[in-house]
Amino acid sequence: MAGEFALIERLLKQATPASAHQVGGLILGPGDDCALIAPPETGEVWAITTDMLVEGTHFLGTDNPEDLGWKTLAVNLSDLAAMGAQPRYVTLAASLLATDESSGWIDQFFRGFTACANEYGVSLIGGDTTRGPRSFNVTAMGVLKADQALRRSNACDLDDIWISGTPGLAALGLAHKLGSTILPAALIASASAALHRPQPRIALGLALAGLAHACLDVSDGLLQDLEHIAKASGLTASLQHAVFPATPSGISETLWQQCLLGGGDDYELLFTAAPDDRCKIESLSTRLALPLHRIGQMHTAGNVGTILLLDNHQKPVDLSGLRKGFDHFA
Repeated sequence: MAGEFALIERLLKQATPASAHQVGGLILGPGDDCALIAPPETGEVWAITTDMLVEGTHFLGTDNPEDLGWKTLAVNLSDLAAMGAQPRYVTLAASLLATDESSGWIDQFFRGFTACANEYGVSLIGGDTTRGPRSFNVTAMGVLKADQALRRSNACDLDDIWISGTPGLAALGLAHKLGSTILPAALIASASAALHRPQPRIALGLALAGLAHACLDVSDGLLQDLEHIAKASGLTASLQHAVFPATPSGISETLWQQCLLGGGDDYELLFTAAPDDRCKIESLSTRLALPLHRIGQMHTAGNVGTILLLDNHQKPVDLSGLRKGFDHFA
């Protein structure tokens, strides 16, 4: 084994994409005790987020390391997308098994990490490595106009509720992977891609600045994450079951509802906007070639944070037996 410092040097050479030379503001990159980055432009602020992936909780030891490298970065960039920020820099702290270098596992991981960094134009500017159970912690930094941040607390009464993409697919992929359900052959590839290669909605987040009122990315489950918006905004929400993404062929309605509403791991953007802006959002959907579903509305009536799911006859659906989302300590 080459040793920690030789490993870091080799991986940094591998994981420094061409974009590192294109992102303005980087004064000093990896190699010193700290990286140095210039302040953002006048009127801009830094958006900073951090997220951790731990083996046994967020991924399995048998997962494809290249897919895992992609996802490790993508889930952090998704948080920047949810704020309407343009990604710039990331750091990575990694705890690795003693065999991860000699087996080539870490090189495969970094191939996926680098592919994601190149795709979204971010630079790896530092981090740390240690030996131990596999875990990865990324800090991601982006820039945005200070007055255009997409906060959770800005939803308004009668705002439409929108969701991007096809939430629920990642949870279906996980259920298939764990053997709790068997997916039709036609669905396996898309569900697996949603689980292992999530696409942070950077372009959508940037386009929603000045258009959406509130926004977040769906990581823990649609119901649970919508509740965060409702509580932060002092509102309630109603969802229309009839306009949700249709149940995939060969999947039971019950399983799809659980995956769609409580599965999480989607990294799609859930946002609210004024009804007068429906045409703009529909045009945005066409321009980005990304489905945007209008699934409900925000309200002032009722207990703050309450989420109602209405059936085709506008009757409340009983959600008491449905898991709303993932909670590490529940």
